[in-house]
Amino acid sequence: MVAMLSDARALLLCPHCGTGWDASASGPRSLVCTAGHRFDAARQGYVNFLTGRGSRLTPDTPAMVQARERFLAAGHFAPAAEALAEACAGLPEDAALLDAGAGTGYYLAAVLGARRRARAVALDLSPHALRRAAKVPGVAAVVWDLWRPLPLPDASVDAVLDVFAPRNLPEFARVTRPGGLLCVVTPLPEHLAELRDRLPMLDVPAGKADALEREAEGAYEPVARRRVTMPLSLAPEEAADLALMGPAGHHADRDQVLARLGARRVEATGAVELSVLRRR
Repeated sequence: MVAMLSDARALLLCPHCGTGWDASASGPRSLVCTAGHRFDAARQGYVNFLTGRGSRLTPDTPAMVQARERFLAAGHFAPAAEALAEACAGLPEDAALLDAGAGTGYYLAAVLGARRRARAVALDLSPHALRRAAKVPGVAAVVWDLWRPLPLPDASVDAVLDVFAPRNLPEFARVTRPGGLLCVVTPLPEHLAELRDRLPMLDVPAGKADALEREAEGAYEPVARRRVTMPLSLAPEEAADLALMGPAGHHADRDQVLARLGARRVEATGAVELSVLRRR
């Protein structure tokens, strides 16, 4: 991230005034716009563009981020990350990407792979998650609310990634170059169905990918859909991480979740759909 604040200038705009950056005033760990607004990287590598503004939304907590990091590091959702990387295999080696709702950067890292010349912006509301994303080579990690205008120039990225995250489709379309990709991962109705009667997890309505294509019509054309199924055999602690790394982590108690699970391993199935759309 120390190098990327300089490298990412062309991919970011000042969130206050929408101008570009003053190269002479900016440095490896700071961005200063032409109007004088300054943003310094935190010690952990991310930069907070919401300073002084805040958000009505609640960011993921340190405990939620730690649960997600443990669960993803164990490889349970690796097939979804691999499918996303395959969908982006045709992007240029020097591609510019936006990961909207990047979390810890797990999926973005899979897409970047060996693309050493690629640049990426990882946006998320949680500074705790972006501490991890900032460690991914080639990534500028920025605290931001996805429902606000994105701090990126028009037609500046080759692909937008959105994995289990909010979708600001008008803004995604604005920042994506013609011919660029929108890659969205959504849960299917059967996703983790075996766990929902035991754990505080949200139901998944049907037709998420259909709704995405309808909402994106006009700006994007559908390219492909891919179903990804992930058999899971989880220790109780892993199943608790799975439950608490999502929205339930804001209000559920870990000890209570573990008590519901008992001592036996948990068998479940992850089922998601990868939708790939192209900017018209």
